[in-house]
Amino acid sequence: MWNRIPATSPLWMRRLAILSLVGQAGIMVTGAVVRVTGSGLGCPTWPDCFPGSLVPEPHPEIAALTQWVEFGNRLLAVFLTIVAAATFLAALNTRPRRPRLTRLALAMPLGVVAQAVIGGFTVLAGLAWWSVMPHFLASTILVWLAVELVDEATAGGPVTRTVPRAVRGLAVVSAAVLAGLLTAGTLVTAAGPHAGDAATPRLDVPVTTLAQVHADLLFAYLGLTAGLGFALWAVGAPRRLKRRFGVLVIVVLAQGALGGIQYSLGVPEVLVALHVLGAALTTAAAASVRAGTTHRSPAPLPTPTPQTEQHPPVRA
Repeated sequence: MWNRIPATSPLWMRRLAILSLVGQAGIMVTGAVVRVTGSGLGCPTWPDCFPGSLVPEPHPEIAALTQWVEFGNRLLAVFLTIVAAATFLAALNTRPRRPRLTRLALAMPLGVVAQAVIGGFTVLAGLAWWSVMPHFLASTILVWLAVELVDEATAGGPVTRTVPRAVRGLAVVSAAVLAGLLTAGTLVTAAGPHAGDAATPRLDVPVTTLAQVHADLLFAYLGLTAGLGFALWAVGAPRRLKRRFGVLVIVVLAQGALGGIQYSLGVPEVLVALHVLGAALTTAAAASVRAGTTHRSPAPLPTPTPQTEQHPPVRA
């Protein structure tokens, strides 16, 4: 029965992969809006918003706006669940079946389920900073995997290296430092005013100390990024990879400048949300550069199903 369903076209597979990427990055931003507006407990229970009610309802102690900000984030999670499931089903229906594409597509619904569990635990923990951190970091991992999925959906043929092994290793090392940079950023948030609900205890470490660690990791990442750029030009990397690297440089510099501005202004809510968007864009750009260190030929076309030859009836 499954074989009777028309195979997923490369165009639709790519569209669904891009939609998954946009959704994963978007929910990072809406999650930040929830946090900076203090709406994390706008729906104090999970999966219901209130006991016995899936949607917000009038409450004397919780503002309606706070409820709907949190509920809107949950609605986006539902939409993302639908997109993730559709992406996985489309990958399963690709002809011929491509294992890597299927694995990356499967990571989308599994990631959404994991995030729902983490989100529920975060609510039950009263938005404690140590429960909010994995919620954010899991999203960055899903953004990275979504970029890999887009790249795989675009071209899924045989893999060839576009740069030497040493350059690919440098890209991996820079990605590891980026992971440390993002983690340090969550620690800065955990000690600051936007760590969760107003009554939630903060990380008991001076913000200035954590911000310095965050800045040091940023400088280390900038140095590795500069080194990676020199390496790409030295080995004659493909123009497509150089363009991806150019996007990464622009995003990283903008994100660094935005971080410095928001810190000097006392981390206003709008800039915090923009900084989270910048983190998502930086993650996506870094993943795109790493994916570009290999080249895949265009995805193979589906093999047509042989049909039984029809003969005209023989008359006596």
